Amino acid sequence: MLSAATPNRVYLACGHTDMRKSIDGLAAIVSFQFKLDPFSDSMFVFCNRGRDKLKILYWDTNGFWLYYRRLEKGRFRWPEADQAGPVAISRRQLDWLLAGLTLEQHQAHREVLARRVA
Repeated sequence: MLSAATPNRVYLACGHTDMRKSIDGLAAIVSFQFKLDPFSDSMFVFCNRGRDKLKILYWDTNGFWLYYRRLEKGRFRWPEADQAGPVAISRRQLDWLLAGLTLEQHQAHREVLARRVA
């Protein structure tokens, strides 16, 4: 179902988040701590202290989606809490994180914004 979501932006909450929070608690973090609109066309991604669980909050037309992912082995390569607010990443970078990769994939093909066919 995550593949059906097409957000304009993806925001990572750096560091760790209390995974006991549900939709309302995560939406409050987005609104009051990040000063962002939880009803916007954006995904907000949160990770636990052990970096083996993720929650993704996403507004879709008339309600929130709350995606939850738990790894049985391994950890997500999650950024530290170096700054107060969230980090904006691309949907492609989110896919890398979910696959266990880092945000900076130096071997990946760079995005090309083609304007015409050669």
